[in-house]
Amino acid sequence: MKLNPSVKHHLIIGAVLCAWAFIFAFFSRPFEHGYMDLRKWIEVSVGFSLITFLAYVVVTYTQYFIFRKLSKWTILLEVSMYVLFYTFYTIVTYLYYSGGIVRGIYDFPTFFTKIIVNIIVILTPIIAIVRHYSLRLLAIQEKELQEATIEEDIVIRGTNKLDFLKIKQSELVCISNTQNYVEVFFLENDVLQTKLIRNSLKQIQEDLGFLVQIHRSHLINPHHFKSWKDAGTIILTQKELPVSKTYKNNLLSL
Repeated sequence: MKLNPSVKHHLIIGAVLCAWAFIFAFFSRPFEHGYMDLRKWIEVSVGFSLITFLAYVVVTYTQYFIFRKLSKWTILLEVSMYVLFYTFYTIVTYLYYSGGIVRGIYDFPTFFTKIIVNIIVILTPIIAIVRHYSLRLLAIQEKELQEATIEEDIVIRGTNKLDFLKIKQSELVCISNTQNYVEVFFLENDVLQTKLIRNSLKQIQEDLGFLVQIHRSHLINPHHFKSWKDAGTIILTQKELPVSKTYKNNLLSL
């Protein structure tokens, strides 16, 4: 099971659900009991649509923190996000419905069976579709980024003018700090090679902005990031490296 951890993408999903909720509420009028004029119903529909957005914001940040902690996603976690969404949505919506603005006439059991159950049936497939689309969007963006940079030549320079390494960007796997040197790991004919260059990791990162820091001693080329081995280790092409908590978010945001 995969998750798009991008908060930005999920806030966009929340906005889409908000727009859907307004259209649905305005035209179907599930909360209206015959005493609201058009202006009043527009105001009420806006309120219910904002509750939908707020409910998905809660899901967005909850799943972000869970994924950042566990570095994985499961079907059980995915289902739990739907439960969280509808629990928050149902409670807040009923409070709004029974308050002074709407003055709803249903008690909670009737409200749930007559209104919320129908919304769950209609809205769940929509949420599933947009969440799936966010995964496709993330994959497309990653592929475009890789294709845009894969053939570029880079030069990794040391403090000595004669000390340098020229390779294609796609061949660079990672760079690690080794006292007064950096150790460059790169592919040559699909075999992992290394070269020591006298320089600092900080300077290398400034020179090569595409590198991602995962540890105070390690920079990686995200093109070679394969998977998580566990919560503190990642697998690159022909290489495994530790990930510190300080820099873990750098990987989760990719």
